[in-house]
Amino acid sequence: MPTMPSSPETEAYRPFEIIPGAPQSSLVLLADHATNIVPAPYGDLGLPASAFSRHIAYDIGIDPLTRQLATRLRCHAVLSRFSRLLIDPNRGEDDPTLIMKISDGAIVTGNHPISEEEWQRRIVRFHRPYHDAVAETIAAVERQSGKVPLVLSLHSFTPVWKGVPRPWHAAVLWDSDGRAPLPLIDRLNAAGDLVIGDNEPYDGALKGDTLYRHCMRAGIPHALLEVRQDLIGDAEGVDAWTDRLAPIFAGLDADPALHSRQHFVSRTGPY
Repeated sequence: MPTMPSSPETEAYRPFEIIPGAPQSSLVLLADHATNIVPAPYGDLGLPASAFSRHIAYDIGIDPLTRQLATRLRCHAVLSRFSRLLIDPNRGEDDPTLIMKISDGAIVTGNHPISEEEWQRRIVRFHRPYHDAVAETIAAVERQSGKVPLVLSLHSFTPVWKGVPRPWHAAVLWDSDGRAPLPLIDRLNAAGDLVIGDNEPYDGALKGDTLYRHCMRAGIPHALLEVRQDLIGDAEGVDAWTDRLAPIFAGLDADPALHSRQHFVSRTGPY
């Protein structure tokens, strides 16, 4: 488990990390669940140490994958620096699952009971600054590159859920804007050695999530890619998926059609 900051108030700790890309880069990578860090005042949230090596705490493999892709593509990236167990940055502020009391069978006693004051404190201290960083990065990329950014969000999923194996090697999640997801699915399938899910194992239409908030409502091209965790659970797997994804992402970024604003009606209902 990564070393936890001594306090969320220390100057060294920020609830996000921005990796700067080349000034002309028009690609932004996001990693909502990059880390399992819980700042020291929150301790272990009442959980055993083993919980922080599970998917309930973070998306396994996504931190190194995002970093390697950002380096390879010289693009911008924003990574969260707090565990989803503390507060989930990929949920809207009004989502009841923003702070989980139970996660895949693990009872998070540090989250229950929780006062309204503490709920709001976590939004202000962790959730909101991360989203401010995402918004500011997207805006800065558009200013610097002169193009509407292409935003790709990276996540990972478990190979088995409730005893049922998941057949997909990776999956693309999306709402109703198919400009980036559909060619991404096609390019992943073109290799011929992968099973790619289309809105599997989750539906990409989630009101208030990161891409809804920053891209769907703004008409910015985007897609969410989920990679199965056992495929990127070690350095060899991360290297292999970096090699696989880097040319695909570069090809998408080179498409002028993925650098314009176009508004679509969300499947979740009116904005």
